Order: sequence, then structure tokens, then C-alpha cells
Amino acid sequence: MNILIIAHFTQIPSEKGNSRFSYIANILGKDDNLNVELITTNFSHKNKQHRNIENEKIDKLNYKLTMLEEPGYKKNVTLKRFYSHFIFSKKLKKYLQNMREKPDVIYCSVPSLDVAKEAVKFAKKKNIRFIIDIQDLWPEAFKMVFNIPIISDIIFYPLEKKADYIYKSADDIIAVSETYLNRAIKVNKKCENKLSVYLGTDLDKFDNYKNKLYIAEKEKNIKIVYIGTLGNSYNIKIIIDALKILLEKGIRNIEFIIMGDGPLKSEFEKYAKEKNVNCKFLGRLPYEEMVGKLCSCDIAVNPIKSNSAASIINKVGDYAAAGLSVINTQESEEYRNLVDEYDIGFNCKNNNANDVAEKIEILINNEKLRKLKGKNNRKLAEEKFDRKKTYKKIIKIIKDGE
Repeated sequence: MNILIIAHFTQIPSEKGNSRFSYIANILGKDDNLNVELITTNFSHKNKQHRNIENEKIDKLNYKLTMLEEPGYKKNVTLKRFYSHFIFSKKLKKYLQNMREKPDVIYCSVPSLDVAKEAVKFAKKKNIRFIIDIQDLWPEAFKMVFNIPIISDIIFYPLEKKADYIYKSADDIIAVSETYLNRAIKVNKKCENKLSVYLGTDLDKFDNYKNKLYIAEKEKNIKIVYIGTLGNSYNIKIIIDALKILLEKGIRNIEFIIMGDGPLKSEFEKYAKEKNVNCKFLGRLPYEEMVGKLCSCDIAVNPIKSNSAASIINKVGDYAAAGLSVINTQESEEYRNLVDEYDIGFNCKNNNANDVAEKIEILINNEKLRKLKGKNNRKLAEEKFDRKKTYKKIIKIIKDGE
């Protein structure tokens, strides 16, 4: 059986990360009855730089890794990025047309839309079973950054129609959340399998990193932690404002740890200094090092701005694996329901520093409650975020079509 995986945004073996698609390719590649190929780009979206293909130990993988050329871009929301995606899609089209063996199934990440559309057209032409895995909603995610009533709808209408075409064409639909899945099945009534599987993590590896790198630091400070991108979607300032409120109340034993990078990092650093709040910006760390530091913290924050299209994202899975209680401002009904159902922390009013400060203070003053909610979050990880359990469903659909 020939399986073709197409993933525009993924890590390759030499890159640190927690990629869904290389993980799945590796699992499938262990089956001697399967020929697996993963197609991606030679440009790293995360690092905003081209990959050195010569340094890759491709021959040691149990699947074929193909990296096609892409021009690249410096910022996430620019015309140059859309042009880059378009060029990569044309490279993919040419590559697919010249394939010697026809795939039995194509498993394709969405977005980008240009790449997924070319994959759809090829699958239809060759009568190949086509599975999509929705990682994000486009153009909804871009509307958050560029949101001008009526004008935004007009500008992004072509992207919306392209997304609808991809969703409608899928034989099976997988998504990283129920929210994303529901968006797709609104326009696709024919698909046989509809499955929501969170991005998750490999808990065995996570726990191994924790055991190797976790250091119990003897100090009285409560450590509040954020991991992820420092960009427009994330309201780090609301956490800084909340900590300033607590500081003015005389609560001085709080340290805010930020692990990640992004276009607003310097702005957030400056804001923290202006507010005289104890923040440590550690930058982007290797995943295993991040795990060790994350597990030494006490409270995790998920401060996503209002009207975000984001749903169940990577960081909340890592927070769960680390067994931390959570302060959440994200408005995603799906995640807020998990916070309440599993009792893993507090949902707060978006953009309300007083509410965030109040909830943080509760957790600071009640160690027993804080640890109980953290324990509940670890239970959530074991039930919903452990890849060795949850990804079996994805593998079954790819291999068996059921």
C-alpha cells in the first residue's frame, strides 16, 4: 500500500518540535507492508529560514522524506507569504504529475489552502482516496489580524471558497478539534469518517524529558508559565497587568516565565519592565528543555485574544502533560468546556485583568486546590492528549479506511 502524506507546515527530523505528521509517518513506516512518503517544503515556517537538506539524515528514516522548494517569507501575514505558498503548490503539482507510482491514499494537512487544493485536484483526477487533517481555519485566522467589517469579508472571500472546495472534496476528515471538524462537515455531507484528535504529545517521551531535566528548585516564588508564540493572537499583557494588580496588593512572590519567541517579544519585554513585574523571557527552547522547565512551574496561562479562531492548541496539551493548573482567557467553547469538565483551572473573562488577577490569587493562596486542578489536568492529558492512544484512530483510518 502506498501512502502519501502532504504537510506544508511540519518539522523535519533535525528540527526540535512535536510534529503530528512526521510522528504519523514514522509509525506507518514501521509497517513493512506500507510505502510511506512525506512531502513538505524546504522552508521552515517556524524559523523563517530555508532548511539545509544536505544535513538531513534522510536515508536513516523508515519513510521517504521529500522537500520541495519554496521562496519563503519573513512575516506571517503578508502577500509574500501567499505568493510563497502559491509557488510551493505549483512545485507540488509538478512533482505529483511525475510520480512513478500512484498513491493508494493521500493524507493532507490543511492549511495551506493552495497546497491542499493541488492535492485535491490530483486525487480526483487519479481517483485516489483523499483524507484531510485540519490544523487551523483559514481565512478565519487571518481575519483576526486584519478585521475590518465588510472589507475583510470581501478580501478573504476567495480563500473561504477555496477552503470550502477542499473540505467538500475530502473522503475522510480529521481535525485537531471538534470546532474545526464542525466547520468542515458543514459543507461536506458525504465523508465516511469524521474524527477529532487533539494534537497531543507522546506522554512517554514527555515524562522521560521531565525525569531527565526537571530540577526541583527550592524557592518560595510561585512560577506562572506561558509557552508559545509571542504574537498578535496572544495577550501576554493581560497577564502582566494581572500580576501588577497582585503586586500592588503586596503579593511579591510571583515569577512569570515566558518560553517562546515572536514578533511582539520586545514589546512584551518592554511592557513588563514598565510595569515592574518579575518576568523572565527565555526565548524558544529545545522541546525537551522546555518540558523540564515547564514541569518546575506551578500555574500555566492560556491568554488568547478575543474572537480568535484557535481551538485546542499545542500549548494546552503540554500544560496538561505537565500537570499544571490553568488560567484561561481563550473564548473557544470547546476548551472552556474541558477546563470546567475536568476541573483543571479557571476560565476568565477575556481582556479583564482584574478577573485574571483574582483567579491567580485563589490558586496562589490554596496550594491544595492548585495541585488538585493540576492532577486533573494530567488526567485530561492521559485521556485526550496521549498520542500513543489517540493517534491509533488516525492510523486506522489511513490504513483501513475505517
